[in-house]
Amino acid sequence: MYHVVLGVDEDEAHARQCAQEIADLPGEGSEKHVTIIHSFTDNPSGASATQIASVREAGDLFDEAGIEYAVEESSGDPADAIMELAADIDADLIVVGGRKRSPAGKALFGSVTQTVILNAGRPVMVTGVAKDA
Repeated sequence: MYHVVLGVDEDEAHARQCAQEIADLPGEGSEKHVTIIHSFTDNPSGASATQIASVREAGDLFDEAGIEYAVEESSGDPADAIMELAADIDADLIVVGGRKRSPAGKALFGSVTQTVILNAGRPVMVTGVAKDA
């Protein structure tokens, strides 16, 4: 069994692309297990991660591909939440969506993806979004 942690924000296109890349990994869907994590930085309405459209989008794709998945949620720093979950479940891979940002933007504002890549201590796959998405 190959265990993947998928970090999902509110971007449905990124979630769909990440989920598709996981589905396209070698092996049958039954050989993969995914834990989707969404970290709330602000949640005044008290929503759960399963109510987030991007999380549902990824879950729908996993259902179609026959991939077992679970949904986790946290609050606070998304990069820390992704890395802590991956460590807790001893994930084989972390998958996150990347964004096109200028070098100055990366240096000034940081990035969840960049933090995960540099600090995860396990393989990280970064996906983009297809131009037609």
